[in-house]
This record gives sequence, C-alpha cells and structure tokens, in this order.
Amino acid sequence: MRVVSHPAEVAVAGRWRRWLGVCWGCPVLSLCSSSSSRSRPCCAAPARGGCPPRPPSIPKRTARPPPGLGSTGRRSRRRGPGGTKHSSTVSPTGCWSPPSSNGKYLASCADDRTVRLWSTRDFAAREHHCLRANMGLDHAELVRFSPDSRAFVVWLASNETIRVYKMTKKDDGNFTFTAAAGDFPKKHKAPIINIGVAETGKFIMTASNDTTIMIWSPKGEVLASINTNQMSNAYAAVSPCGRFVASCGFTPDVKVWEVCFSKNGDFREVARAFELKGHAAGIHSFSFSNDSRRMATLSKDGTWKFWDTDVEYKKQQDPYLLLTGKCEVAEPCRIALSPNAHVVAISSGADIVVYNTRRGEEEERFTGVHGQCITDLAFDTSSRYLVSCGDRAIRVFHNTAGHRAVVEEMEAILKKTGNKATRERLEQQISSARQALAAIYGRKH
Repeated sequence: MRVVSHPAEVAVAGRWRRWLGVCWGCPVLSLCSSSSSRSRPCCAAPARGGCPPRPPSIPKRTARPPPGLGSTGRRSRRRGPGGTKHSSTVSPTGCWSPPSSNGKYLASCADDRTVRLWSTRDFAAREHHCLRANMGLDHAELVRFSPDSRAFVVWLASNETIRVYKMTKKDDGNFTFTAAAGDFPKKHKAPIINIGVAETGKFIMTASNDTTIMIWSPKGEVLASINTNQMSNAYAAVSPCGRFVASCGFTPDVKVWEVCFSKNGDFREVARAFELKGHAAGIHSFSFSNDSRRMATLSKDGTWKFWDTDVEYKKQQDPYLLLTGKCEVAEPCRIALSPNAHVVAISSGADIVVYNTRRGEEEERFTGVHGQCITDLAFDTSSRYLVSCGDRAIRVFHNTAGHRAVVEEMEAILKKTGNKATRERLEQQISSARQALAAIYGRKH
C-alpha cells in the first residue's frame, strides 16, 4: 500500500476497483487492489454502512505560509507514512467540482484556508504532487474549474461570496494564483448548496437552500434570479453542455431552464425548458450525461429514474422515461450518471451502489467507503472513473461496470451490423474495453 495525505473536497477525475483515498487516523492517500467480490469494505473505513462519528484525534496542523490573495502555487509532495499531513478537516458541505476540462487536475478545498490542485497523472505513481493556493483569511467550501482550466471559482464560507482565482503557469511548471479584483456581491439570503460554471464560459450559477438560483456573468454581474417554487432547493446544477440549469427539492419534479444568449453573446433571458415528472415524492438529486441528452433522478419514493431529455421542448415535447429502478437510500444521498449514460452510481450514507441503465440491475456495491457520510459523487468526463468525497477522503474508483456496459452494448450492435467498416470499429471498441478490464483485474476478462 502506498500512502499520501489529502485534504478535503473535490473537483476531479476518478475510477472503480482500485481506489485512492485518505482517511481519519491514516492521513494518507492509498492505492489498494480490491478482491473480485462485488461487495467489500474499504480498508480504512468501517465495514458497516452509516455515518460513524468523527474520530476524536485529528492530525495536528502543519505550518503553512501566511494567507495572501496573490499566493504562489508551490508544489508539495505527499509521501508514504511519515509524510506531511493536511492541516484541516473537510468542509461541511463536502461538495466538489467536476474535473477540469483538460482532465489534468483535481481540486480540493478545506477549512485550512487552502485550495489544492492535484495532478491526475500522479494517481498511480508512488508520489502525489499538489499545488496550494491560499484563500486569505477565509476558506473555500466549494470549488469549480473554469472551462479553459486557467482559473477556478470558489465559494467563500465567511464572506459568503464568490471569488475567482486566475492560474498563471510559470517556467518551472508551478502556478501563481491571483484573485480577481473584487468578489461577487452578496445576493443570497439563505445558505448556498451549490455553484456551477457553464462550459461555454458565459455564466456562473449559485443556488441556495431556499428557492433561489442566481445567474451571474463571469465578472460578477447578476444576469437573472430564478424562483424555483419548490419550497426548498435540495440540489441544483449546470448541465455539461452549458445551456441549462436545473433544480430539485421538496416537490416531486426536476425543473430545467435554458439560459439564452444572443448570437453576439449578450444575455437574453432564462426560459423554462422542461420538467421531469413521475416521482411520487421529493427528489434528492439528479445528474446529466455529458451531452445533456440523458438525465437520472433519485427520489424519496425509493426509486431512481433514467430519462431521455433529447426532446424538442420548444414545441412542448416532454422528456421520455426510459427506466425506473428501485433503491433504498438514507440522507445524505447523491446520484451520478456516467457521461456516456451507461451506468448510474448512488451514494447513501457511507455506501455506494452502481446500476446499469440498460436493465436497471445492480452491478457493484461498496460498503463503508468513507468514515463519514458521502457528501458528493461524480464520474470523470471519460466515464473511466468514479469519485466520491466524504470525511477527509477522496476515493477514486475504476468504473468496471461502465466497461462491461460498453462491451454488452457493442456486442449487441455488432450482431445486427453487416457493414465491414462498422464491424471493425465495434470490434476495436470491444477489444479496448476488455483490455481495460483486464488491466484493472490483472487478468483476462
């Protein structure tokens, strides 16, 4: 087992069957091979599910440079036992950003007033490197990358505002992080539950736990304020395509709006696009596929649903329900749809269950993944990894269920295809997925 310490919350790229993570009492990041069983506890987490209390002994803080907005991204090395410990606990929200668009970085933040950027290419290496950006006298609770990966956006806990940090790469490969002039003004009247940055770079979203969603320009101007009329917001997000914002809450539906801009890039309006209706109770969470043509929802009625959202909503066409699956969840819980829409992962307490979206069958079950409740769950943009966040740990799993789904789907198409070029392409995709599985399991699969 190789070990390294880790901070807090995330913005990422990840995977199944081998995992990376950091745990209480073991302030290190470890890479472990799992057995072939479909259900197993993580090595440093309780075997049972649920959310055990935080252990009483927390690693002591290490020395850090004085906080400053123009902090230098100095490279820190995390080694095996005896390596430097992170100086704080994960922030209470435990939310993270999706992976950087270029797939190179994972960002985490904690209440030690730092944001750390981790290189994804170091995940399988002996040493793990991170760059540290200081948050001044505040600490970040949420972090999101800009579409070009040249900046990141944070939600600051004490100031209750958004701040943008520009990333400037130096000749030695390190970065300098500089805060943009002026934080966003305070507009929300309730605690923030999520932020998002549109892939188009045209707007930033913030959502609070009342019924408010704010749409901002990248410069901090309020473009629109949305009243979701859901009594209370449980979750909100920006679609991967950057066109839509959606929210769910106390009511049994997910509401989706289109953020409209003119051809010259000027903001026009926020228009209602469509709603996902069919659950019998309030909705905990939802997730988009990478092309925003599929969505998954998780409800208090004990079901999850898989939807076709590739509809002409401007002609009043409603999304199609493709599948309903049963699940037993306890709050807090999250659902994550893989970018290619082949699998769904659901977290409940400290456990994760993975289902395929062809039949709704359970593929994987992981118990006691974290020492405390899982606070966020996401796939990387390639659908190769799944990442969970909780306690002081970030777990990165191989998405073996996704690889198996690709093989199954391609084999089904292959049987119906007579075109030689198409058959060769399908056979190549099947071979690649099988090779990935073989590499993960260390044998032919």
